[in-house]
Parts: sequence; C-alpha cells; structure tokens
Amino acid sequence: MSYPTASGSRPRSVDAARLWMGGAAAALVALLVAVTGILLIRGVLGIPILAPEGAGVWGNASLMGYAGAAAFATLLATALAHLLVRTTPRPMRFFGWIVGLVTVIGVVLPLSLDVDLDAKLATATLNGVLGIAIYTLVSAVARSTSHS
Repeated sequence: MSYPTASGSRPRSVDAARLWMGGAAAALVALLVAVTGILLIRGVLGIPILAPEGAGVWGNASLMGYAGAAAFATLLATALAHLLVRTTPRPMRFFGWIVGLVTVIGVVLPLSLDVDLDAKLATATLNGVLGIAIYTLVSAVARSTSHS
C-alpha cells in the first residue's frame, strides 16, 4: 500500500501485514525478556522486584502483568512506527527519539521510588533492557517493511 509522505514527495509503501507480524514477534520477545529478567532478578539474585520478598521466584500476578505490559508496549511501538512511516519524513529518526525518551523515563522512574536501592537498580536495568529490545526489533522490522 502506498502513502504520500508528509512533505508530499515520493510516496512511501508499507507492507502492513509483515510489519504487524514482525511487531507481534517482537512483542513475544519482549514478553520473554521480561519473564527471563524477573526470574533472574528474583530467583538468582534474590532481589524483590515487583513483589514482596516472600512471593518467591514467580512472584504474583504482577509478573505476568509486567510481561504483558512489555508485549503491549511493543505493539504500541509497532503502531507508532507504522504511523510515522506513513506520515513523517525521516520516520525512524523520530521513532528512535520517542522510544529512547520513553525508555529513559522507564529507567528513571523506578529510581524515584521509596524502595531498596537494589530493587530500584534491578527494575531500572530491566526497563532499560526492554526498551533497547523493543527499539532494535521494531525499528528493524519497520525499516525492512517500508520502501520509498
């Protein structure tokens, strides 16, 4: 499908089906990164992230909530990439800035909470890893499915 760019120059085509299938695959990766990170942080390092210490390695429903939120964030990033590719010049530059700034917020926010320092750092690190994973996967899919 062809869409005009914001400047009215050459139309940019997007293979939307491939973009969204790639976004779904990236969402699965983000979900698994979140689960793996939480298992590592809680189970191996013994840091109480996202649940009280007594909740065990699997914690409580917040584990799946956190992982689900990571997958949902990836689908939102896919929607953002699709919108930007269809409507803006240099869409991946804007995409990088937006995802980068949201990732910075995700890293800084836990550092402002009133919890133990190790929990702050672990959560901030996991959020940073998730942001990097989402950016690299979705931007690669968007680049490979859009053509000027």
